[in-house]
Amino acid sequence: MNIVKLRKQLEHYFIEDIGERDLTTELIFGEHEKGTITFLAKDTGVFCGREVVTTGFLLLSNECHFKFFKKEGECFNQGEVLLKVYGPISALLKGERVILNLVQRMSGIATKTKKAVDLLNSTHTRIVDTRKTTPGLRMLEKYAVRTGRGYNHRYGLYDAVMIKDNHISFAGSIKKAVERVKSQVGHMVKIEVEIESLAQLNEAIAAGADVIMFDNRTPDEIKDWIAYVPKGVVTEASGGIQLEELHAYGQTGVDYISLGTLTHSVTALDISVKMSVKEEEKQHESI
Repeated sequence: MNIVKLRKQLEHYFIEDIGERDLTTELIFGEHEKGTITFLAKDTGVFCGREVVTTGFLLLSNECHFKFFKKEGECFNQGEVLLKVYGPISALLKGERVILNLVQRMSGIATKTKKAVDLLNSTHTRIVDTRKTTPGLRMLEKYAVRTGRGYNHRYGLYDAVMIKDNHISFAGSIKKAVERVKSQVGHMVKIEVEIESLAQLNEAIAAGADVIMFDNRTPDEIKDWIAYVPKGVVTEASGGIQLEELHAYGQTGVDYISLGTLTHSVTALDISVKMSVKEEEKQHESI
């Protein structure tokens, strides 16, 4: 994860939430009063968000210290303590809502991704995400997919070429679209073509596509069509694939299955925070 980018994003999130000041906290607590905040799991899942926790609280106070009871990507059960943070009460209260929201969402994505990977149960086919992420949270959500043992598709419109149905319609054909790209793009950029018929598949292969996306095709269709794909051309299945269908799609021999559901409709895990001012809580690990 890009920590410089993470720090800037967290600064923006804190400014949105805190504004000019945390009126409640500053009227009740002095800047030198210390306490401990505990993250407690109320769901079962996969922990994700360690860097968010440490970077976030240290932005608010360099006097924060951390103890993690779960590693990044480690499974946890309902009722388990995930981590504790000791530091100025003012910093803990100002940061806990933003940080907790992000950890809950990232852990939800990591958990759903791991479930998808386990259901697929393949040593060949990989689960990947899509660009169907929350605006402003793409880096964190794609990181959460990796934490759940999935893989990332392209990050945005800038790092790979994906020729979809609308591009094909405007260009006039797959052949014309690919030719225009190949005449301008460098050798490090891959070209993926979305196809919906056997004729389009053959056209994309003849045009020199690096990746073929079978869009909204059934497992049976993909199993038949993939025989026409030359070795060295990567294949991907996409388009509303449900978790219960993953095993069937994995049996087609496709290289990747992309799932928008990993990020666009994920449920955040239920994690609560508890405050304590006990002196013995001071024995925490620094980073």
